[in-house]
Amino acid sequence: MKAAVIVFPGSNCDRDLAVAYRNAGFSVEMVWHKDTALPSGVDVVGIPGGFSFGDYLRCGAIAARSPIVASIAAHAERGGYVLGVCNGFQVLVETGLLPGALVRNAGLKFICKPVALSVATRLSAFTSGYDTGQTVTFPVAHHDGNYTAKPETLDALNGEDRVAFRYAEELNGSVDRIAGILSENRRVMGLMPHPERAADAVLGGSDGAAMFQTLAEGCVTA
Repeated sequence: MKAAVIVFPGSNCDRDLAVAYRNAGFSVEMVWHKDTALPSGVDVVGIPGGFSFGDYLRCGAIAARSPIVASIAAHAERGGYVLGVCNGFQVLVETGLLPGALVRNAGLKFICKPVALSVATRLSAFTSGYDTGQTVTFPVAHHDGNYTAKPETLDALNGEDRVAFRYAEELNGSVDRIAGILSENRRVMGLMPHPERAADAVLGGSDGAAMFQTLAEGCVTA
């Protein structure tokens, strides 16, 4: 199993994401955003958190125009797995691989703390290690994590069981308390909280470890 972790100027969770993948059994290659092709044999692409390009224009907007993005889109279209965390989620909505938008937090403040999440569905390779309705704790660290979408998009997300995680309590203004969503084929997931920062009990929590482990199992099955 092979994972590729994309690195942009301003990424600061790329190595954390790589460690979480390696601990789940993946071999990992770091891929610079100016590369035009993913490494051969990649099963899953990770787009990490951070502040790509200093969050200029809109968070993730410049990164979404990087040369590597065309290969990520092609990988997703072939049915490959893609995980975008925090800034990575912002990049995915800017590319159109996921619907909606992430805007300024309702309180206009940067939020950085562990938060409780409710698992909204277990029907994906990212969430099958949890039970629907289970509460997990992941850290958040964002200023623009307020998820919003058109009513018809929300109807589709809810009707197709594509909301992956919800904040257990109101946090940043996100509609329906949405913290993470899935693509139509359920192989692309974006979420604002950081599972890679909660994947080792030594670091204060291990609720995120199941995500990487079940993703590895999904890749083996695929």
